[in-house]
Amino acid sequence: MMFKTIRSMLAGAGLAAAALTAGNAMTAGGALAATSVKFTLDWKFEGPAAAFLVAADKGYFAAEGLDVTIDSGNGSSGAVTRVASGAYDIGMADFNSMMEFNDKNPDKAMKAAFIVYDIPPFSLFALKKSGIAKPADLAGKTMGAPVFDAPRKLFPAYAKAVGVAPDSVTWKSMDPPLREPMLVRGEVQAISGFYFTSLLNLRALGVTEKDLTIFNFADAGVSLYGNALIPSPKLMKENPEALKGFLRAVVKGWRDVAANPADGIKAIKKRDPLIDDALELDRLKMALEMCVLTPDVKADGMGGVRADRLEAAIAQVSATFGFAKTPAASDVFDASFLPSAAERKLTP
Repeated sequence: MMFKTIRSMLAGAGLAAAALTAGNAMTAGGALAATSVKFTLDWKFEGPAAAFLVAADKGYFAAEGLDVTIDSGNGSSGAVTRVASGAYDIGMADFNSMMEFNDKNPDKAMKAAFIVYDIPPFSLFALKKSGIAKPADLAGKTMGAPVFDAPRKLFPAYAKAVGVAPDSVTWKSMDPPLREPMLVRGEVQAISGFYFTSLLNLRALGVTEKDLTIFNFADAGVSLYGNALIPSPKLMKENPEALKGFLRAVVKGWRDVAANPADGIKAIKKRDPLIDDALELDRLKMALEMCVLTPDVKADGMGGVRADRLEAAIAQVSATFGFAKTPAASDVFDASFLPSAAERKLTP
């Protein structure tokens, strides 16, 4: 699969101090050498990727002495594997998928260093005409999603929260582009997916929100975290200053996008001229409202976790996947690379 790539290059001798802070060195000729960082998204260059692209375009990575390569992805599981294999230094991926990977691969276990989606966009969709009006109506129905879909994998946690037996539904697998069309055609009675992905895909098929019954995991008290930035253990150990600089730049990108989402879409358009600007702006605004600008983030700043909530999330994920050993919070999240709380504020 071909991946689109953009680079944020270090430019100008005036950035020397910031670059050296990030752990860079001088070349033999005396020129400043930037620290190379390979970063993989979880998905395509769509609305929610805007903050990272803005950070590149505005020189925030460069100001930290970083030469950042940003690649599109093919799902959270793929992003986790890319980082674990050493092919990438940092990945954006579902935090829960990372924990599942760690349980299966304890010798390659990783930790997240920054929470991007404080509330995950995990949702279930059904057409109202199917008769599904409440969670209990899912029992006996056929649901559809790709096998790697995070909300599908975590459906047992949602089912337990709403009193539905997880094995009371039948799952049908399909490739991502077929998920919403199969719902519309009636081949499945419900689907799981990211809220802003499936809702907009259904809208493109002529289905409006008033035609849908939507269940959001968070509304049922499923206290999970969503996508996170997951660095390689090598980067965390060998170049912690580069990781800290990367996170500082990312926060600035999210702050800019929160203040002016339309500018974020311009950054995406530069990488993929064929995007639907209005659709991607809607997608970005949904991600900001649902996943990023949450009460916890407004109070604490972006990127961190609350200890009690993290413990609850670990317990839910461990029970859902049947982990051999329930990890400690310190096994899955390392807050030591985060900027200060004041620096992580996105809104005044």
